[in-house]
Amino acid sequence: MDRMILVTGATGTTGSEVVRQLAERGEKVRALTRDPGKVPPASGVEVVRGDYGDLASLRAATTGVTAVFLVRPPGPDEGQDAALVAAAREAGAERLVKLSAIATGEPALGPSGQWHVPGERAVRESGIAWTVLRPSTFASNSLTWAQAIGQGDPVPNFTGDAPSGVIDPRDIAEVAVRALLDGRHAGRTYTLTGPETISVPEQAAVLAAVLGRPVTTRDLSPEETRDFLRTAWGFGEEQAEAMLTGMAYVRGGGNDVVTGDVPEVLGRPARTFREWAEDHREAFAAVL
Repeated sequence: MDRMILVTGATGTTGSEVVRQLAERGEKVRALTRDPGKVPPASGVEVVRGDYGDLASLRAATTGVTAVFLVRPPGPDEGQDAALVAAAREAGAERLVKLSAIATGEPALGPSGQWHVPGERAVRESGIAWTVLRPSTFASNSLTWAQAIGQGDPVPNFTGDAPSGVIDPRDIAEVAVRALLDGRHAGRTYTLTGPETISVPEQAAVLAAVLGRPVTTRDLSPEETRDFLRTAWGFGEEQAEAMLTGMAYVRGGGNDVVTGDVPEVLGRPARTFREWAEDHREAFAAVL
């Protein structure tokens, strides 16, 4: 059977990059999204409309696929991964790669630490070869600061001086591609980090150096953070509270972690935050 790889979340930060990298390798890709118009045309990429709540669309999307990259929106599990795993198993898929999150299952992380537990369980118990990816904080999260930087305002800091193993999403995608194509990664859970830990103020300093202008931060109290999550990001009360607990975990040093998993899989060092910032300078310059 010809190899066909299904990528869910194909318009998202990681999914879109997985689609791009697979297409560059000449792989056949089926990109699943609720909005096909947002997937750039590319040779070898078939774009299909689908939704986790539409089981018929999942069955259609998984028909004939050999591997599946599972991505779902952040938030409490609503059976999305389990539904896709069931469709993939019915279709005879041979490999599953699940995008999870660092510290999944850690009680101190609070509710958000449980968001990916059912999905991880679903892939591990699927009877299909599986790999789980648990990335740390995305470097691209700093793009949410672009407007504040452009206006000369301080960027919001929810986690004080606590560092995280910030990772370039391109590295996450490249690890996912390796796992989708190479059976040697089956049965592995990779915790994916950058090569160093870095705090929000330190990220701001890097951006200041790259952009050639001041970038400052403003520490938010838990109450201010709650208001910000609800008003600026549109979080509901339950999701905002879960995020607050998670941020407290980070402030306590829970995300001060660097692993060797990216170098192990890719055979090279993980990209630094500065490398990411230099490569995405234009995304900030557009609002300066």
